[in-house]
Amino acid sequence: MAKINRQLRAEGKDVIDLSIGEPDFETPEFICEAGKKAIDDGYTKYPPVSGFADLREAISKKFLRENNLHFNASQIVVSNGAKQSLNNIFLSILDEGDEVILPAPYWVSYPAMVTLAGGSIVTIASSVESNFKITPAQLEAAITPKTKAFCFSSPCNPSGTVYSRDELKSLTEIFAGHPRIVVISDEIYEHINFRGRHESIAQFEELNNRVAVVNGCSKAFAMTGWRIGYAGLPLEIAQASDKIQGQFTSGANSMAQRAALVSLNGDLTETFKMVAAYKRRRELITDLMKNTPGIKLNHPEGAFYFFPDIHFYFGKKNGDSVITNSTDFCTYLLYHAYVSTLSGKAFGNDDCIRISYATSEEKIREAIRRIEEALQHLK
Repeated sequence: MAKINRQLRAEGKDVIDLSIGEPDFETPEFICEAGKKAIDDGYTKYPPVSGFADLREAISKKFLRENNLHFNASQIVVSNGAKQSLNNIFLSILDEGDEVILPAPYWVSYPAMVTLAGGSIVTIASSVESNFKITPAQLEAAITPKTKAFCFSSPCNPSGTVYSRDELKSLTEIFAGHPRIVVISDEIYEHINFRGRHESIAQFEELNNRVAVVNGCSKAFAMTGWRIGYAGLPLEIAQASDKIQGQFTSGANSMAQRAALVSLNGDLTETFKMVAAYKRRRELITDLMKNTPGIKLNHPEGAFYFFPDIHFYFGKKNGDSVITNSTDFCTYLLYHAYVSTLSGKAFGNDDCIRISYATSEEKIREAIRRIEEALQHLK
């Protein structure tokens, strides 16, 4: 899809990109200034593998202050983005043949990470009707003697689903009966949450020393290029992650770490401005697409994505364009509407596509207009 996107742009086509999973805002100025100052202050040498001590302490305090989670600095590992944090965890805990349960839809990289670490995935299906949430009964049914871990994101990429405290508690009650399972909670979209206070599954005492909480600076502070992720971990997983990261990459960029320290110690004023813009865009898309024929639209409560069900269009065609799956649907929109979206297949649900609203309201309006016009020609 990306190749077609580039080709069309090279031909001069005005492609509107609703596929990108990256904030369209600039990193707040006070964070940028901290990065520049770090160079002047001489932070140009190798940093500690797990991160500077004061940054790890700041992350520990952040977990306590914002989430009421108790991770001391020795349980924190700073990495080159949350993606590396997740890889560290899988490589630390998985043996050949171990199973990892993934509620679908899931972030596209989870299966590859599990496979790289020698594990295999077991998926739990969900749908737009359940707002892409799984039930405790589904979770219990998916657990086998080979289950080593459960990995999910809330707020979720790609669906925007946010689990409530009560929903997390009900899942926790299942995990309580299976003490060998490590729960990996990807909370990178924590602050892009339209429900209010973020709820972490790590808050429940039944899961003490069994939850790996992954987060980072990319989404909340529009710092994708700075590559700073971090994890609060059971001590043995933190120690293993440190060893693994020491052989793969060593520590994360030293100047970026100093900027991350300032972001975590600062207030969230700029973040809240971004979240307010995302919420307006969510409401705009909801309003524009609520009557689009054949589209079942979910109502995301976080992140900056919709994950609409589009399988109504399977079997329909326009000339030589025939829609048989979500990839065909996205390709059709790219060629006939010049709008780029992502197929749900890679996210574990081929009935859906992912629409990102990390772009301007003007572009959103035009993109939805084009999409609806192109869909009218499918018969």
